Amino acid sequence: MFSNGQIVFALLFIVVFAIIVFYSYRKDKKLHLKNYKGVKWVGISFIIFLVILFCIKYLLKN
Repeated sequence: MFSNGQIVFALLFIVVFAIIVFYSYRKDKKLHLKNYKGVKWVGISFIIFLVILFCIKYLLKN
């Protein structure tokens, strides 16, 4: 399905991309901590909201 060259390219691309993303995140870590202080509470609230929706769906189905 894929040639050896395509597989090697894909693997190298994934490795290099992951390294660049990791380096960029490390470089901007202070800025992220400053600007996105309350974002974890938004994520937790969203997950709780989804769990409540699934519970309501399950209760109304049965």
